[in-house]
Amino acid sequence: MGRSALEKLRADALKLPEPERAELAQDLVASLDGPADKHADQLWDAEILRRLAEIDAGTAKLIDRDEFTRRLRAALKGNRPGSG
Repeated sequence: MGRSALEKLRADALKLPEPERAELAQDLVASLDGPADKHADQLWDAEILRRLAEIDAGTAKLIDRDEFTRRLRAALKGNRPGSG
């Protein structure tokens, strides 16, 4: 694929609605991943249960969606939350 084709593809992708860009990004990242870890599902299940237990116990520090989005965008730009 030539450079101009890549630039057009990138420009078109950036015009997609946010949910579709997220889905495309997930697909692209997944295409770069190696073979799946056969133990990953078990590890994620354990992590989910641990986090749910923290929420139930009231020890988890929760943030709302807006704060999560702000922190994620800052991290993607290379900034740390609270630094700018």
